[in-house]
Amino acid sequence: MDALNLFGLAAVAAMMACYALEARSAWFTLAFAGCCVLASAYGFLQGAWPFGLVEAAWSLVALARWRRARGAAA
Repeated sequence: MDALNLFGLAAVAAMMACYALEARSAWFTLAFAGCCVLASAYGFLQGAWPFGLVEAAWSLVALARWRRARGAAA
């Protein structure tokens, strides 16, 4: 397994872990958004641009969810 595949594996694994923990804290939602950005970068670097675009969209959705969650907590 090369470095790019390890990066992709780590990004997607962290994304899944953060998604599973989102109910515990809004900060996991923000971390999920960041992991989606990393997974998007992996997709583009790998040459799988549809995956990169979808992950970029997911990061924007997660960021909006984090903003709503922070507003509800205040």
